[in-house]
Amino acid sequence: MIHAPFIAEPLLRAGPLILTAPVVVTWAIMAAMTGASLLLTRKLSVFPSRVQTALELLVGTLDTEIRATMQTDPAPYRSLIGTLFLFVLVANWSSLIPGVEPPTAHLETDAALALLVLCATFVSGVRTRGIRGYLATFAEPTWVMIPLNVVEQVTRTFSLVVRLFGNVMSGVFVVGIVLSLAGLLVPIPLMALDLLTGAVQAYIFAVLAMVFIGAAVGKSGISVHDKPKGQT
Repeated sequence: MIHAPFIAEPLLRAGPLILTAPVVVTWAIMAAMTGASLLLTRKLSVFPSRVQTALELLVGTLDTEIRATMQTDPAPYRSLIGTLFLFVLVANWSSLIPGVEPPTAHLETDAALALLVLCATFVSGVRTRGIRGYLATFAEPTWVMIPLNVVEQVTRTFSLVVRLFGNVMSGVFVVGIVLSLAGLLVPIPLMALDLLTGAVQAYIFAVLAMVFIGAAVGKSGISVHDKPKGQT
């Protein structure tokens, strides 16, 4: 069943609180990811199993991407970028479950993810440069650019929302329309394409988050609290 992308039907009302399907699916995905991470990492060993080897390969690939994109030590950003990528990926692929609409096909979920990246950009910039140093980046290369640099922060956050929302929502609509017109088996190639699109969108979202945070922290990525004594 295809619903309007800007409208989420309430499942439960409790005073001013409204529980919608995207919220339920989002919390279900978070619970599943948390449970899976606890289950897969409870028996780590110096002699890795196949599962641990696959996890180490995933972490190593993530570290390589962060190091290449942000030009800094990946450790402080591994958890955030990895979680963003996995959440968006699982959320996009949740459309394969009958009756489930991916939360990333709703504007509020994508806006929350984009705001999370914006907050992480600000916090990371302040942590590495200091509050004055980070605010000074808005005056680069000259103070005349301050309004444009502020607008850039807003517009690139908005672009994250629109890109993810548009691609995921359009995929859900196309598969739903073909399914309603052609039957059960015909949309299978489109569903496979939707899987690929979901993976690509998760990767792009994670890479853009790395680019935005990397621009805020600079190439050194060294926190002002980590500088040797005697340096300012």
